[in-house]
This record gives sequence, structure tokens and C-alpha cells, in this order.
Amino acid sequence: MSESKIVKLVDESTNRSSELPLLSGTLGPACIDIGTLYKDTGHFTYDPGYGSTASTKSAITYIDGDKGVLLYRGYPIEQLAEKSTFLETSYLLLNGELPTKDQFSKFEHDITHHTMMHESLKDFFKGFHHDAHPMAMLAASVASLSAFYHDDIDVDDADDRKLAAIRLIAKMPTIAAACYRYSIGWPFRYPRNNLEYVDRFLHMMFEVPSEPLELSPVAAKALDLLFILHADHEQNASTSTVRLVGSTGANPYASIAAGITALWGPAHGGANEAVLEMLQEIGSADKVETAVKRAKDKNDNFRLMGFGHRVYKNFDPRAKIIREMTHKVLGELGVNDPLLEVAMKLEEAALKDDYFVERKLYPNVDFYSGIIYKALGIPTEMFTVMFAIARTAGWIAHWIEQHETPGARIGRPRQIYTGADVRDYVAADKR
Repeated sequence: MSESKIVKLVDESTNRSSELPLLSGTLGPACIDIGTLYKDTGHFTYDPGYGSTASTKSAITYIDGDKGVLLYRGYPIEQLAEKSTFLETSYLLLNGELPTKDQFSKFEHDITHHTMMHESLKDFFKGFHHDAHPMAMLAASVASLSAFYHDDIDVDDADDRKLAAIRLIAKMPTIAAACYRYSIGWPFRYPRNNLEYVDRFLHMMFEVPSEPLELSPVAAKALDLLFILHADHEQNASTSTVRLVGSTGANPYASIAAGITALWGPAHGGANEAVLEMLQEIGSADKVETAVKRAKDKNDNFRLMGFGHRVYKNFDPRAKIIREMTHKVLGELGVNDPLLEVAMKLEEAALKDDYFVERKLYPNVDFYSGIIYKALGIPTEMFTVMFAIARTAGWIAHWIEQHETPGARIGRPRQIYTGADVRDYVAADKR
């Protein structure tokens, strides 16, 4: 990282000034370091939503929204999607380098042998109403892990941090599957450690005691690909939440649970659920043309969900990758679902319509992930849970990086106060 000076910022009303450094990272735009601004001038900055503010220095993920670039530790997402696996990508995010054969073998062994959840968690689940949302159960269950592993959560101990990362990546699919099975009244399935990560999860989700589960290889491959694409995405709302909570010294399970609740928001991880709800509203393929017209009408409240992205101003590189897999899944599984027909018709219409092309409103990863989840038989209320399984790798990587960064401080945003001016208390009988 390099540093240079920029022109002084001067407050003409007080003649106070501040000389602010310009910080440059490996890639991306330079950032103005405003750390001394308040001390020098008595002023804060105002940036709702932090759209122009860098909250931290990080070596994990890089996004160039204008060019449609996504890098994990410097590796293009396209290469990882083609050549890597989710578990190998998780190792990369945590450790900064791709593993050797021996390093990966040990990592995979450690993950595999931490997949069990404590038996007491079964009783914990009984406290939820039978139709509780899986995300509510997931957040609560992950937070409860700090009660089970309270002896191993010294956030200043590197070995404890590493162990927490292994536990979270290993147990998240087990807990997620338990959330689903509890919600439909099925008995929990123990993880089958002779299976690989994604296959093991799918068996915990769908296998019943009365008969073995036969999985299509394309199902596991598609889900593994989605997990890679969702593993991290820089300083998004949930990752920033994990970092903010982690900055207080909170344990990793509480921090990740906070990230899960942030992910649950419909503007964040719930976007792929919104895609399915939109498809249901459209109803059938013959109504797609009408839906597109409504979406272009400024006076109509109808909106196409799963198109465009706040960060990517050109195209979402993850969507380009998953689009091909979406068509492969639908083709190989031979799923006959009217809503999937609506989705494909909508994709075709949007990619050809000048209105969407000119505004670069291309289908994003949420559009395609929702379609794949539905084709695999994963219910809509589990979509965000699937996202959380994948994003756990990124969350815990950021949490660890934060604790390894010298001089890290507790997060404490400021505000512009718009309330009442100073006033005196008035007794109740005089109001």
C-alpha cells in the first residue's frame, strides 16, 4: 500500500485545515484517509450507506464493479469456478494461498471431523415453533455455539480462531439441514463423513431413513459452484456486520450469527427469494411480455427482481458463470416446472430488450441461484440459508483478518443529529 499527500481541506469559517493522505491499495481507486479530519477541523464526513467510504483495509476480496471483476485473494472468480471446489476456495479465503495437496488433505480432514452438532442442540430446536423460518433457527443455533464451545473462544488466540473457523464451516451445513428438517417434521440426519462436503449436505437435507438417496452428479456440482460464487463479496452489509460486531471483541459465533441476521434482509441475501416470488406473481410464460412492459412503466409498482446490481455497473461476473450451469441443470434434471419456464422466458426477453440492455440491467446471480435452488428441490424459505452456508467462509475469513490486523479499533460511526435543541424538563402538570 502506498501513501501520498493531497491538497489541504480548509474550513474558511474557522481557518482550520487538515492535510489528508491519499492511500492506494494493490488495485482499485485511492482512498482519502480522513482519520485526523475531526481533530484538525472539528468536522465529520457524511456518507449514508457508506457508498463512498472504505471501512477497512483487506487482502481477501477485490471487486471492480465497472469492469465486472471479482477476485478472491487475487484469483479471478472465473478460474476458481472452473477449476476449484468450495472447500478449496474456503481454504484460500482463510489462508491467502491455494493449498498444497497435503495442506488440503488436512483441511478437508479437519472439516469432515467437525461436522457433528452437539446432541443438546436437538433439544434447542424443540424450543422453536414448528413453522419457524429456517433463518431464524439458523441464527439462533449458530449464536448458541458459543455456549457449547466457551472454553475455546479466546479471540486473541490464533489456534482458537482457526478452530472456530473449522467448526463454523463444518457445522453450518449440519445445522442448516437440521433447520429444514425440523420445519417439515423430519428426523435429523447425522452427517455421512464418507461423502464430500456438498454431497454430505444434500444427504442431510433430503435422505430419509426408509430409503437411500440417489443424487444426480449435476446437482452436487451446481450447488458447489453456487457456494464458490457466494463465498465472499468484499464489504457487503453482512460482512460489515460481522466485522463491526467482531470489533467489540465478541466471539466468532456471535459475530457470524449477526452476519446471518443481516443476510436475512430482503435487500441482501433474501433477493433470490424475491426472484421466486416475482416469478410466482407473473404466473406463466405467456404473461412475461406483459410483465416486462409493466417493469418499464414508471407508474407501475411492479419490479423485475434479480436484475442489475448495486456494485456491478456492467455485468455480474458470477451471473455469467452460473447462467451456463442453470441451463445445464434444467436440461439434465429434466425438471418440469412452470415457474422455471417463466424464468427462462424472462431471461430471454430481458437480454434482448433495449430498455434493459441500455441500462445494463442484466440477470444477476440472485436470479439464477433461485432457479437452481428450485430445480434442486430446495424450498424458497431455505434459499437464504444456502447463501449463509457459503458466505460463512468469507465471514470467518474477514473476522480472522480483523483480529490479525494491528491497531484495529472498535467500530463507531458518527451522525448528523437532527433532533430537538437543548431544552428544559417541564413538570407533568405544566405540559
